[in-house]
Amino acid sequence: KLDEFLPVGREVAGVVVGILPVDSEECGLSAATLCDGVCVYTGLHYLSYVSTGKTLLVMHGESPFGTIAIQLAQHRGAKVIATVYSLEDKQYLQRLTPSVARIIDESNGKYDLTEICLEETGGLGVDLILDAGVKSHNKEDKVASQELLPHKHDIITLLSVGGHWVTMEENLHLDPPYPPDSLCLFLKVWNLSNMQQGKYLCTLEDIMEKLSSGIFRPLLDEPIPLYEANVSMEIVQKNQARKKTVVQLFLR
Repeated sequence: KLDEFLPVGREVAGVVVGILPVDSEECGLSAATLCDGVCVYTGLHYLSYVSTGKTLLVMHGESPFGTIAIQLAQHRGAKVIATVYSLEDKQYLQRLTPSVARIIDESNGKYDLTEICLEETGGLGVDLILDAGVKSHNKEDKVASQELLPHKHDIITLLSVGGHWVTMEENLHLDPPYPPDSLCLFLKVWNLSNMQQGKYLCTLEDIMEKLSSGIFRPLLDEPIPLYEANVSMEIVQKNQARKKTVVQLFLR
């Protein structure tokens, strides 16, 4: 059958003009690191925004993807911390210009990634994290394919308040075995940030203006008397309320 045969060379590289059919299953983006460049640009420009004053952590910085990420971040003035897993990879990154702010060799287990990142950021955590996948199992379990990957809990711990985590993990589950992970991420969006309070107050002010002008109109239930408040509260706590509940007070 024709569909059982594969063409010789399914990527385009070098100074070559490549013509691929529209229904091709291959991307043909090997030329000039286009594939890695598109992935990096998507992560650091559209899913987050790396800029001057930001601190970026690149996991597996020695990889083709990681190298392009480092170069884009440095071009935009960000401080870069990168992890590697061999002395050879560390020496490779040390030859990059401009130099990487901190290269962490995790091959010998001497360095604590979280401790170093907090040290480099004055205890605030990194603004952007770009990983190559994370461990989705218990720390006690050993999975060969995930041996060199960081655990998702560690990633969340070293992420700054209001920071961005761009992951390559396709099947990411946050809660088990660490139920606080989802809550921690939620708090880091707004609640724990002094730097974000101005934006938060501006958001509240804008919401109140739209409520006042009638742009926002909440869906309210019929007012209930005070003596039925306990029953209504039980419904609200069970997430069974479909509308906002209003308790009517009778003042004499």
